[in-house]
Amino acid sequence: MSAPDPHPGAPEPVATATSGAVAVVGLDLRGETPAPKKQVFSWALWDWATQPFNTVILTFVFTALYLVGEGFLPADIAALDPSDPRRVAADAELTSGLGLGSTIAAFGILLLAPVLGQRADAAGRQKLWLGIGTGALVMCMLGLWFVEPTPSLFWLGVALISAATVFQEIAAVNSNAMLIGIATPKNVGRISGLGWGFGYLGGIIALAIVVALNAVDWFGMPTDDGLVYRLIAVGCAVWAIVFSIPIFLYVPEPSLGRPERKVGFFRSYVLLVKDVAALYRDPETRPTFWYLLSSAVFRDGLGGVFAFGAIIGTSVFGFGTQQIIVFGIAANLIAGVSTIAAGRLDDRLGPKRIILGSIGAMIIAGLAVFVLRDGGATVFWIGGLLLCAFVGPAQAAARSFLARVTPAGREGEIFGLYATTGRAASWMASIAWTVLIALTSQTAFGILGIVIVLLIGFVLLLPVKAPARTA
Repeated sequence: MSAPDPHPGAPEPVATATSGAVAVVGLDLRGETPAPKKQVFSWALWDWATQPFNTVILTFVFTALYLVGEGFLPADIAALDPSDPRRVAADAELTSGLGLGSTIAAFGILLLAPVLGQRADAAGRQKLWLGIGTGALVMCMLGLWFVEPTPSLFWLGVALISAATVFQEIAAVNSNAMLIGIATPKNVGRISGLGWGFGYLGGIIALAIVVALNAVDWFGMPTDDGLVYRLIAVGCAVWAIVFSIPIFLYVPEPSLGRPERKVGFFRSYVLLVKDVAALYRDPETRPTFWYLLSSAVFRDGLGGVFAFGAIIGTSVFGFGTQQIIVFGIAANLIAGVSTIAAGRLDDRLGPKRIILGSIGAMIIAGLAVFVLRDGGATVFWIGGLLLCAFVGPAQAAARSFLARVTPAGREGEIFGLYATTGRAASWMASIAWTVLIALTSQTAFGILGIVIVLLIGFVLLLPVKAPARTA
């Protein structure tokens, strides 16, 4: 009697006997058979589960309203008028410190993501590493409870958020790899868009809960010592635990593993270099190589929009707590709806057209926000919401583009390279943000840093050969 299949429902990779090279694209292994809806929605719920970290903690609430707020300034500086040059410079120092933490996190992902993805492929254990990354992300969010509003704890907050970014990326590598196990060439755009859309909609619900609690004054609970913000971080951790369960219960591994590629940890780096060289040498996989490089830049610009967007709203346009949260709800609603809708266009028009169109629109909107910044809050409402309407479709199409050209049995490795190349270039947005602010002592100039990175990514993507699309 044969041994039971440890990953029922997972497609089996096809490899050559001598080199271990995979003969087909991973999406082709499922053929025309769609995955059960339970698997698709369970996979999409992982984005829903972890999005509050990005939306509530990283973008609109914890960092923008708390970590770079006056509670982390020395008392004599915090007492100054917000327009005082010393106060402006001190505020800019906090925002640039957050950018430094983002840069350090980028190097952590650079070193770990592709190797851990390659090892998950070899063992057929994407779920294990998904669990490790998700669990560590949850622990970092719980750790934010201890970040009380005092200057001495600012760097603890930055460290926890930076570490959480690394762990979320490691988890996302394996979640993205599992997409290939449930999608076909005809519906990968829609499923990828569904995941991103679920994420944004989950962010809306999380932000709405924050607004509702704020409206009832947190039921009379004391709000000093940053208690409200620290409780929000704990709430995001609990949210992630609850809604990430279905992906572990119902979604299969994308492959059964490739035992011939099992090597020691440090030897994995040698294998990785050989694999990257092979991607370039093989004409069939060369588009994957060039796409990994070009997408690294534009995805860094996309990440910069959400990493620093709310900080721009509070520091440049003077948004208060309630305004920035309401803006966040509107932004996520628009992003969620546009991303789900764009997923269908992805399958019809191809992901490259969606990416280029979205980035082009974002460049125009970003320049408008910078040039017209003296126009007040209306400028940020219009320009910021336009940015959010296009960033989601670009992110979802970027993932489906890679899924269409990923060789079977190398899902984790390729998406690990996807994360790594993105983070290898992520110094561009964070450094451009940090340097331009440091040179001008004005947070507004950070907007230009994000726009410049988006423009470079747009130009680099133009010559990349698009994958064949399904009519």
